[in-house]
Amino acid sequence: MSYNHGRLTRSQSGKMVGGVLSGLARRYGLDLTWLRIGVLIASVFTFGVVVLSYIAAMLIIPKE
Repeated sequence: MSYNHGRLTRSQSGKMVGGVLSGLARRYGLDLTWLRIGVLIASVFTFGVVVLSYIAAMLIIPKE
């Protein structure tokens, strides 16, 4: 697991929607597929709160 000590940015490569999850996966050395699955499951159980958090992160986190 590699850890990127740089600042958190939204990734422009490998993104599906806004690049937030791919940026998080790259920054913290996580597997992008499992992160996406986890967010999908969490969004179902939190009734969309995770989706709203994703949109907020997309607005706050700068592009790379």
